[in-house]
Amino acid sequence: MDRVYLLGGLRSFVGVVNGMYRHVPAEKLGAAVLRQVMDKYGMEQPDYIIAGNGVGAGGNIARLMSLEAGVDCAVPAFTIDVQCGSGLESIAVAAAKIACGEAECVIAGGFESSSTQPRRGYNPNHPDYTGDSWYSVAKFMPGIHRETVMLEGAELACQREGVAKAELDAWVLRSHRLAAQAQQEGSLKEVIAPCFEASKDEGIRPRMSQRLLDRLPKVLKGGEFITAANSCLINDGAAFVVLCSENYLKKHGMTAQAKILGSVACGGDPLVSPRTAVTALEKLLAKHQLTEAEIDDFEINEAFAVIDVLFARTFPNSVDKYNAFGGALAYGHPYGASGAIITLHLLEALKRCQGRLGCASVAAAGGIGTALLLERVEA
Repeated sequence: MDRVYLLGGLRSFVGVVNGMYRHVPAEKLGAAVLRQVMDKYGMEQPDYIIAGNGVGAGGNIARLMSLEAGVDCAVPAFTIDVQCGSGLESIAVAAAKIACGEAECVIAGGFESSSTQPRRGYNPNHPDYTGDSWYSVAKFMPGIHRETVMLEGAELACQREGVAKAELDAWVLRSHRLAAQAQQEGSLKEVIAPCFEASKDEGIRPRMSQRLLDRLPKVLKGGEFITAANSCLINDGAAFVVLCSENYLKKHGMTAQAKILGSVACGGDPLVSPRTAVTALEKLLAKHQLTEAEIDDFEINEAFAVIDVLFARTFPNSVDKYNAFGGALAYGHPYGASGAIITLHLLEALKRCQGRLGCASVAAAGGIGTALLLERVEA
């Protein structure tokens, strides 16, 4: 099996739904970042472009994005939809293609525009048809199709795990504090691709406070836990990384930032999908016979604060090396792009701490977890 290297990548600033990218279709937002990534690494014809997308128009929107970016039509592109896990699974698939010798250079990641996502509705022939109504959240499990299903899953996770409000609040405050600090210090400037006149991540709240958290209502009727602060916002964004073989690296005289050591996916209770982020991490560490002490940084897509709580309970000695720049509670969660975003944050965190091993993990709708293991390459 060939070694797989990660050269680096870029992400857009993350926008809030109906915010700074409200008139930018997903394929155009993705294309703007993809073009900058290709220019940065001087490549015009990668073997594949693999991109995650969860709420776009379908029809292999990654190919549409590729053509929008001016990529040669000879370059194949395909879309992966694992909802929240799409971006990380795209990187895992790209790594597998290189490892087995089917490709030498692949651009992978994802893009999303919740602001311009199409309206969806059931065909009258479908048994779930109830009239000319629209939905925005896909059906993730048999028998249940509600717009609030992910929020309900986080609520149920809090109930089953006996989570306290104070635990959730602490993670919300931490996420915004670290993200605001990273924003002020320019910690992530090397992985940002400005486009469409955006100048900052829209969701970060430097003044997030306990007083505000105490005033927020619960978002579910009869709910006890989930608020607009301890669940991520709805977002727009794009991110891509470049992966290559050892032969490609040497042939082109390029310098890698990391090696991809492996990935895993796992399934879990679709009603309690947040847990799969931690389950995937446990599976990844077991597969590679590693302990949490050997990992220098963990990045998890922080779609809900309950994920942070579950991480801290499972890996209590690793809280200080977790989501070093804050997480999705602050930045937001543009579904198809989030896996690539946390991979880029992981690379920057490993550089900052001079660490060697890092893990990225995402929990996806329907009860799917994906995790990735990186080894930083010294420059």
